[in-house]
Amino acid sequence: YTPIIGTLGYVLSPDGTQVLMVHRNARPGNEHLGKYNGLGGKLEPDEDVLAGMRREIHEEAGIDCDALELRGTISWPGFGKQGEDWLGFIFVITAWRGEVPPRNAEGDLEWVELDRLFDLPMWEGDREFLPLVFDGDPRPFHGVMPYSGGRMVSWRWSR
Repeated sequence: YTPIIGTLGYVLSPDGTQVLMVHRNARPGNEHLGKYNGLGGKLEPDEDVLAGMRREIHEEAGIDCDALELRGTISWPGFGKQGEDWLGFIFVITAWRGEVPPRNAEGDLEWVELDRLFDLPMWEGDREFLPLVFDGDPRPFHGVMPYSGGRMVSWRWSR
């Protein structure tokens, strides 16, 4: 098992009622096309997970993270476009500085009310783990979500 290691972050608005999402609508042919995602990406060889999350948030939203909370980890065997395995570290960003642009290279950046998050088109697996990201339980969760042929096969997690 030699997964691609990545980060996935959910930036909260200052009042905590909205989350910043990217609407992946800028790159035709991308496996994420049309879906909403949190921000993040692959870890660089010379950085730790927290540094990687900060870098990705800055690259994708132009803001600097002041307070981050690790909410969980997920192993995604078979998730990649060619069936690559991924291991993701999931964060909530509760304090930040800067101005969020209207879009990035992946698509439009949108502030979404937390109570309408599940109305958006997203990966079916996101609907399974996102409640754990925002549930208020201080303990991080750790899950496994195998994919096959671009579809979630199962989901299990623990705290």
